Amino acid sequence: MKKLPLIAVLALATAGVQPATAQQKFENLDRLDGLVAMTVGANIGEPGGPAAPVDRRLRLAACPSTPSVEGPVFGAAIVKCDALGWRIRVPLTGGGAGAAAPVARYGAATVRPAQRDMVVKRGDPVQLIAGNASFSVSRVMIADEDGAVGDTIRVREDKKSAPILAQVVEMGTVRIPGFNDF
Repeated sequence: MKKLPLIAVLALATAGVQPATAQQKFENLDRLDGLVAMTVGANIGEPGGPAAPVDRRLRLAACPSTPSVEGPVFGAAIVKCDALGWRIRVPLTGGGAGAAAPVARYGAATVRPAQRDMVVKRGDPVQLIAGNASFSVSRVMIADEDGAVGDTIRVREDKKSAPILAQVVEMGTVRIPGFNDF
């Protein structure tokens, strides 16, 4: 008879603990939405803010500290937990203060056209350049999308290859961001 109450007490004790550990199992996605909105200075759907909430299907391990938010970089904010090693991209809408940050950071064009003429059209062959003052490497690629000077577009070698992000420098020329100007 003494064992029955002890088993009942243990069952009740573990039943009370399980929901608390289940809540701590995954990262709070609403918190990530708030962190991104605070970092970029715009709410979901506003110009310069996140295009949509973080995908609710994600099951990220709960970060023991506050996740860091970087960006905007290439039209997205990067949310990461260094302690656990996960990282996600949150797409941002254009038109905000952060929209010009990648161009200023990488300095692809000193003067931006006033009317934003598309100098690269989808399907055009473009010269992809990577390098710095010491070296440069170039390759002919095909543009996957239209772009004006300073825009970041996808290019690929052929239809089966993976896309590469590159910034439009001038008509028919794109450059991989991250390399120093040359």
